[in-house]
Amino acid sequence: MLTRIKDLVTTLAPRLIEIRRHIHSHPELSGQEYQTSAFVAGVLSSSGLHVEEGIGRTGVMGELQNTRTDERLLAIRTDMDALPIQERTNLDYASRIQGVMHACGHDVHTTVGLGTAMVLSEIAEELGAKVRFLFQPAEEIAQGATWMVKDGAMSEVTAILGVHVFPSIPAGSIGVRYGALTAAADDLEIIIMGESGHGARPHEAIDAIWIASQVITALQQAISRTQNPLRPVVLSIGKITGGRAPNVIADQVQLLGTVRSLHPETRSQLPNWIENIVANVCHSFGARYQVNYRPGVPSVQNDYAITQLLQSAAEEAWSSDRVQVLPEPSLGAEDFSVYLEHAPGSMFRLGVGYKDRIINHPLHHPEFEVDESAIITGVVTMAYAAYKYCQKRSAR
Repeated sequence: MLTRIKDLVTTLAPRLIEIRRHIHSHPELSGQEYQTSAFVAGVLSSSGLHVEEGIGRTGVMGELQNTRTDERLLAIRTDMDALPIQERTNLDYASRIQGVMHACGHDVHTTVGLGTAMVLSEIAEELGAKVRFLFQPAEEIAQGATWMVKDGAMSEVTAILGVHVFPSIPAGSIGVRYGALTAAADDLEIIIMGESGHGARPHEAIDAIWIASQVITALQQAISRTQNPLRPVVLSIGKITGGRAPNVIADQVQLLGTVRSLHPETRSQLPNWIENIVANVCHSFGARYQVNYRPGVPSVQNDYAITQLLQSAAEEAWSSDRVQVLPEPSLGAEDFSVYLEHAPGSMFRLGVGYKDRIINHPLHHPEFEVDESAIITGVVTMAYAAYKYCQKRSAR
């Protein structure tokens, strides 16, 4: 079956490159993936899948049916949205939309999903379980997975697979990770409320800007002395707003930031931990405060058995020297984790780096490019892993 899958992908390769370049040239922002969704739905329908549009607002769901009686249902999730970045690659198929670019590889993800659907549609009767394809909007704002789940995308799903490009891995190789792959990402707002006064007489006021600086310093110092260094926490304040005039002591400052963590136990303690530090600093200097901690997406925790399945499929397809077991997680975030609250699954890293380049620009960079040969690697790996899952589960 592996040989047949490889032959099918080789035949499809020119079409897959064409699909990827079309999507890359016509990027759409989160929640606005109307043309992309229509295009995806058309490709899925032409491959014989049952298609539902408008899942998760602008998402698409395609289901591959067969005549087997196995009740297992495998989901394959890929995301479709682009970023508000002006592309600077000078490619012939560069973005035609001003200020919008596929700088995170979601055009490749969508293509891998479509290619896998095309391949599996050719061997549908040899699969032991049903396969559902989820083409998700709004991953970049960490909302799309929740929208899809609310619309029933995970109903009856018993396992799920995902993929994300990785420019630091060369094209032709993949990376797998057991356990934590990405971090939980939460939003933080801190408001410091002091009292305004003349800039020449700060002792008569309560300086919210100065107190805010103490809060930031205290939080960063406390991480290194009160948090377990083997369970990392990253807290970054990305925006500060406050003050009225150069000669007026600020009476209010707003801090906005992000909080990243890998372990659920640590994450559950962070809201109280942050508020206690803010409270101690503010009370010391007579200020009031407000802390708004908004949970975002949880950490992606790859299932051991499904990750093992992915690794074995990739090693059979490409040899073990082209499969990396990643030693470290990323503190980036991925709302693939939302699906994992409903079924076990695993996301693998697809290498897209050029082997002959000194620099492969990182994700979210205006000059980010991918070696398109990686698409073949991604489709073969995903399709064969899906086949192995369906065969293994149906045999029990």
